[in-house]
Formats: sequence, structure tokens, C-alpha cells
Amino acid sequence: MPIKRILAGLNEFQDNYFVAHRELFEHLSHGQNPEVLFITCSDSRIDPFLITQSQPGDLFVIRNVGNLIPSYGRLNSGEAAGIEYAVEALGIKDIVICGHSHCGAMKGLLQIGNLAGQMPLVYEWLKNHAEATRRLVLDNYQGYPHEKLLKIAIEQNVLTQIENLETYPVIRSKLHSNQLTLHAWIYEIESGEVFAYDAEDGRFRVLKNRSFPVPNPLISVQSS
Repeated sequence: MPIKRILAGLNEFQDNYFVAHRELFEHLSHGQNPEVLFITCSDSRIDPFLITQSQPGDLFVIRNVGNLIPSYGRLNSGEAAGIEYAVEALGIKDIVICGHSHCGAMKGLLQIGNLAGQMPLVYEWLKNHAEATRRLVLDNYQGYPHEKLLKIAIEQNVLTQIENLETYPVIRSKLHSNQLTLHAWIYEIESGEVFAYDAEDGRFRVLKNRSFPVPNPLISVQSS
């Protein structure tokens, strides 16, 4: 049974990894000081700690179906509470929104009518918080093959969630005073590569030795 494998892993962690890193966990027991808020999908194929090679305590993580961020004021969601806590209480300076290839949520979004009867809760979640992505893709990319359309939807969804994130007063304030940086990433499962949105080129580029922070549009306008 799968749960037996989970229990075996738990025992392995307690008997080996925990023992070898006991000092780290003792330190973490006194509080947390994560460096990055990492927002990503619930998909089992993406592990923020694995792909960034981070240690326990390095990342504050929010996960949900489709890495969606409800815009401010839509509802008192767990996502909103997590964002507020990360920025205000933990002093997070960088926020990453990370989508991924072959995203089931984005596949469902492109065929959302099929979800209403079979998975009504997923339907409502996507309809309420990803409709802007769906409309943008369907209105502007007619005639594209399915795989290309899915890639576009994944990319545009991450950018839409960045815009939703910017509707939060605490985010807007921190961006204005240059105390916060936003990053839009796509993780490609089959290659292990991460692509970051480069605003100068208007496209996602392989992320290696430099970051591509998303510029604050209001500050850019003011300085031009």
C-alpha cells in the first residue's frame, strides 16, 4: 500500500536525516525566517524545495490548484492570509509565482465546460479565479494547436497571478518602497529547467545565473 511507503520514508527521515540535521531543527524550533514566498501548484510533480535545493525554513510556501491568487477583496482566502503573513510578519523580500508544464488545472481551464458536472468545486475555483487567463488565451490565440495553447495558458496564467498579487495593499506598498520583488517562473517537468519572465523581451527565458524580476509598472511609468 502507498501509505506503507510513506511510513517507511517517515522512519527513514527520523532515524537518519533528522539525526544528521538535529542542530538545524533545534534552531527552527525557535522560529522561522524564510527568504522567499514561493507560490505554486498543488501538482505532485513540482517540489519547491527540490528544484531550488532549499533547506527547511528557507521557503514560505503557498500551494493550490493552478497556482492561483484571488485578487484582493474577492474573498478572505487562505492565499490572502498567507500572503499578508509572509510579507508583514515574516518580512519576505521576494515572491515567486511558479507555474509548470503539463498543468492539469490549465488543461481544465481550456475545456472548463467539461468540469461543471464532474468536478464542480474545481470548476468554481477556476471560473472564479482564472477566467481572465481563459478569456485572454481564447480571444487572442485562436487556431493554435492544443499543446501550444496550453503552454500559452500556463505562461499567461502566471503573469495574471502576478497582476492579482499587485492588487494587495501590502504588496503595492512594499513594491512602491522597493522592499519587495516579484518573480514569474515556469518549471518544465521534462527538462528540469526553470523559465523566468523577462519583461525587456516580453517572454520567458531560461533561468540560470541571473534573475528576471518583474518590474513595478507604476514606478516605471513615474520614472519615464
